[in-house]
Amino acid sequence: MAREFKLPDIGEGVHEGEIVKWFVKEGQPIKENDLMVEVMTDKVTVQIPSPVTGKVLQIRAKDGEVVKVGQTIIVLGEEGETAPAPSVEAAPRPSAHVPPPPAPRATPSPPPPTAAPVGPALATPAVRKLAREVGVNIDLIRGTGPGGRVTEEDVRAASRAAPPARPALAAQELAPTQPAGAEERIPIHGLRRRIAEKMAKSNATAAHFTYIEEVDMTQLVHLRDRLKEAGEQKGVKLTYLPFVVMALVAALREHPTLNASVDDAKQEIVVKRYYNIGIATATDEGLTVTVVHEADKRDIWALAKEIDRLTVAAREKKLTLQDIQGSTFTITSLGKTGGIVATPIINWPEVAIIGIHKIEKRPVVRNEQVVIRDMMYLSCSFDHRAIDGHIGAAFVQTLANYLEHPALLFVGLS
Repeated sequence: MAREFKLPDIGEGVHEGEIVKWFVKEGQPIKENDLMVEVMTDKVTVQIPSPVTGKVLQIRAKDGEVVKVGQTIIVLGEEGETAPAPSVEAAPRPSAHVPPPPAPRATPSPPPPTAAPVGPALATPAVRKLAREVGVNIDLIRGTGPGGRVTEEDVRAASRAAPPARPALAAQELAPTQPAGAEERIPIHGLRRRIAEKMAKSNATAAHFTYIEEVDMTQLVHLRDRLKEAGEQKGVKLTYLPFVVMALVAALREHPTLNASVDDAKQEIVVKRYYNIGIATATDEGLTVTVVHEADKRDIWALAKEIDRLTVAAREKKLTLQDIQGSTFTITSLGKTGGIVATPIINWPEVAIIGIHKIEKRPVVRNEQVVIRDMMYLSCSFDHRAIDGHIGAAFVQTLANYLEHPALLFVGLS
């Protein structure tokens, strides 16, 4: 018997998801627990398996489409069956028609939003879908919601104020300016869309300023090299990140206003008394921030194990909601390809982010002598609305001191 499979409730507070990729095609046989589809929400990406063995009768959602929880996305059945007609509830909403605006009221309607600077708009998937339905470019709408977010009313107002369609262009205007095949268009959806929305939100909301400092990592390099063999015996891959996390927690304890977020709606700075350290992890689809919870309660080995687990889970798309939620401060690193310096964008609504770069041997002056040391730059961006320059600088100097003298992290002086 044909079975309509509906988008399940993936997590608390999740009402819709974007179809990232189908692993099956219509007409193909499928076994129970075979992967069917990859779905991304505002919180996590999940791969959903088939609940039955049978045949794919019909796929009702396209790649990049945003669907509601409870909406049918695929129909499964047996060989020889056909898919039933979509029910009224499951049918997609018309894309070329929207109800006419209500009759004029005594109160004047709000003025249409003015054109916004070019760039990704801040909006929920539902609002983006509405913009596509009414035929307006959401990236040209200046939002009136919190932090400049585009609301449904903004989209409808822009639709009502849209000018008549431009007459058809002359044939010569339509002629391509580049030879066929010289360009490739890549859809912005899935994780790339989430990254674009969040980075644009952070850049438009936080007042960024960046402070850069050079750090002598020689002692830490030696310490890590000496502990590396012990880590291998414990089955632990010991990188520099666990040491950075320990140093970061120690520095945050001395500068608690850095371990905070901004509540824009209430205009409050929320200082956290717990330490959940986000680590930006590169995957094939883009950057994902995984979270080491209660980092202050873990020793160097436990930190190394958890960081490795999260890295593997991110690259294999096996992260849970817990793995990506609740960060209080974020580290971004590209490891050996980390370059010299950068201006990282804050993981909004946090108030700061630290960028760690490649460690390389350079000549420096020590005690009036030129010596070779293992040097690295720290690039820290702050939200100037919450963090003043001298506080940010003091924080980076404290962090640098712990990295330059890592013994302090193990003798209770932090």
